[in-house]
Amino acid sequence: MPELIAPTTRLHAAWLEAHREWGPGVHEDGFGLRLSDEVGSLAGFAAWVARLSGEPDRAKAVPVRTVYRWIVDGDRVLGGIALRHGFDEFVERSGHIGYGVRPTARGRGVATWALGRMLDEARVLGMSRVLAVCATGNIASARTIERHGGVLEGIRDTDLGPARRYWIEIGASST
Repeated sequence: MPELIAPTTRLHAAWLEAHREWGPGVHEDGFGLRLSDEVGSLAGFAAWVARLSGEPDRAKAVPVRTVYRWIVDGDRVLGGIALRHGFDEFVERSGHIGYGVRPTARGRGVATWALGRMLDEARVLGMSRVLAVCATGNIASARTIERHGGVLEGIRDTDLGPARRYWIEIGASST
């Protein structure tokens, strides 16, 4: 059974295996990976994991905190998911939630399960709705978002091509 965990250096080799499966680049949504991150070495990987656990960027007018979780099954990294709370240009463009599942773990409901857990976390943080964005051609992601009540706001052009924009109403926490 999968679980969501905070990023950890303990899974360096497993994360690299998932990264290799995606192929070259930093397209693994939900991991917060930047071109400048050097994740091949243990020291670089540890620096990246530390950054993921860090504070919001104080230079931003409205700080946006991001909670990163890895989707794991035992010692296998299946994907990553990020929840950004707050609102800035990046959230406007990319959404409050971003996720990615490695190719060999797709089609098994992993993304749907992980999105549901992150929506629970968003509710606990006091968010009443979240923006989720996916490429227009990513039908699997659109269906995942729609399974959680996502309502299509529209399609916008982005620097990566046209993207669907969904709002998911999650209501207030009952705890």
